[in-house]
Amino acid sequence: MKILIGSIVGGIIIFIWQFLSWTMLNLHEPAQQFTPKQDSIMAYLNTQFDSSGGYFIPNLPKDASQDDMKKFEENAMGKPWVQIAYHKSYDASMGMNIARALITDIIIVLFFCWIISGFTVNSFGKTFLAALLTALIISLYSNYIIHIWYQTFDLEAHFIDNLVSWGAAGIWLGWWLNRKKA
Repeated sequence: MKILIGSIVGGIIIFIWQFLSWTMLNLHEPAQQFTPKQDSIMAYLNTQFDSSGGYFIPNLPKDASQDDMKKFEENAMGKPWVQIAYHKSYDASMGMNIARALITDIIIVLFFCWIISGFTVNSFGKTFLAALLTALIISLYSNYIIHIWYQTFDLEAHFIDNLVSWGAAGIWLGWWLNRKKA
């Protein structure tokens, strides 16, 4: 029961930070900038894509030869490029997305609690440090590795998100899981 309550509250803490980061604090704005040319860009893209998908431009077809790849790389070096996540239909209904995010946050904190419950000796400090190390693992593996290849514009925001949310959850879990029963 202690782990379940810790996971639910910890998941809610992470969820609240995610909400603040993406909305009120708008830390991810550098990766979601506005352009006044959006209507003409969307009108053009709608004529170019038949289906939703992720596109990397410029690129080569799957069956390109090694020689084609070499020529492509030489020609593309130093020139502009773009990644497009194109969706045929915009859906602003957030209810199910919010529920899925909250449930996912609770589950990942449950996994974390299960891992640290295996510590032979635990303390507030060990739990908090383990939460911060989890934040670093997440940042380095999922955010930084992607940034190395695709130079994302909100790398710092993801790093802050991971440290703040897991740090806050680590404070809660450090206290909750290691408190003495009355």
